[in-house]
Amino acid sequence: MKLTVVGCSGSFPSAESACSSYLVEADGFRLLLDMGNGALGELQRHCGLYDLDAIFLSHLHADHCIDMCGYFVARFYRHEGGRCGTIPVYGPEGTERRLTTAYDDVPDERSMSEVFDFRTLKTGSFEIGPFQVRTERVSHPVEAYGIRIEHGGRSLTYSGDTGVCAELGLLAGGTDLFLCEASFTHGKEDIPDLHLNGREAGECARAGNVGRLVLTHIPPWTDAEQNLADARAVYDGPAELAYAGAVYEI
Repeated sequence: MKLTVVGCSGSFPSAESACSSYLVEADGFRLLLDMGNGALGELQRHCGLYDLDAIFLSHLHADHCIDMCGYFVARFYRHEGGRCGTIPVYGPEGTERRLTTAYDDVPDERSMSEVFDFRTLKTGSFEIGPFQVRTERVSHPVEAYGIRIEHGGRSLTYSGDTGVCAELGLLAGGTDLFLCEASFTHGKEDIPDLHLNGREAGECARAGNVGRLVLTHIPPWTDAEQNLADARAVYDGPAELAYAGAVYEI
């Protein structure tokens, strides 16, 4: 598998990065994990607008899904040769309604379903193209999912947004690459069931014996280097910060 970081900023784009969006590729299949603020523009550095095969939305906060509104325009109005066919979009219950309301200018309430094949996420295991995936609902104020992706004997786990929870450990156990949010700073913010800090991400990586930890979704106001140091204090495997344009071969 190949993982490309399209965007990794938390809450809103930074000067260096769009919000959460990650491109996973194998056997010519392209799966996009989230499409937050600014991600649609950055995505075009890595693949064509119409080259995606499926999209996974971990939850419906704007910094993970709002650029789907622009992508609707690209697929509904502007594709050469006519309107695009549908692409599978996996998201929490109410994804179509959320995006339709956010765009607020669709021809009718079913227009988005003409280019997006909305599929409601639940906890479980299923296939997306060549990938075997497993999803677990994680701890966040809205319905949110983490995902484990396996292909060719290798695995990638993406936390989405979450506080400390057992479900994240179930996904991350033994994974080759753990793409884990670290929004908060250890000793500063302490809000349960919202986000992780760097130390908590490191503890989850250690408990799961993961192969590599990549911290992501760090807001512009958070000291990313401090979060990395906190993670390394409790996890002795390879650990680093995500950055826009980073590529990982898994």
